[in-house]
Amino acid sequence: MNNERYERGLAKLREVDGELGEEVVAAIEEVAPGAGRLLLEFPFGDVYSRPGLGLKERELVTIAAMAAMGTCTPQLRVHVNGALNVGWTREEVVEAFVQLTVYAGFPAALNALFLAKEVFAERDAAGKA
Repeated sequence: MNNERYERGLAKLREVDGELGEEVVAAIEEVAPGAGRLLLEFPFGDVYSRPGLGLKERELVTIAAMAAMGTCTPQLRVHVNGALNVGWTREEVVEAFVQLTVYAGFPAALNALFLAKEVFAERDAAGKA
C-alpha cells in the first residue's frame, strides 16, 4: 500500500476539516472498510495536495460546486467548516452562495445559505470563529 499518499491525505484533511473530517472517515470505515482510505488518498492526498491552488481556493471551489449540485448537504456542511478553517470569512462564504443564484438558481443558493447559517450557529455555540 502507498502510505505516502495516505499520510499526505490525512495531513491535508486535518488541515482543512480537522476533527470533523476525521469523524467522516471513521464513519465511512464502519460501513465500507477501505473507503476511508480512498477518501484520504485521492481527494486529499492527490488533488488537494497539487500545486497551483492553495487550500483556501480549493475550498471555495468545493463549496460552490457542492452547493450548485444541491445533493451534497452533509458534505457541504463539512466543507463550509473547512472553508472557514482555511481562512474564508463568513461574509465571503455567504457571498459565494449569493453568486450561485445567477448560475445554479435560487433553490440551490438558498439551501446553501440556510446550511451556512446552521454551521455559523454551531461554530458560535462551540466558540469557534
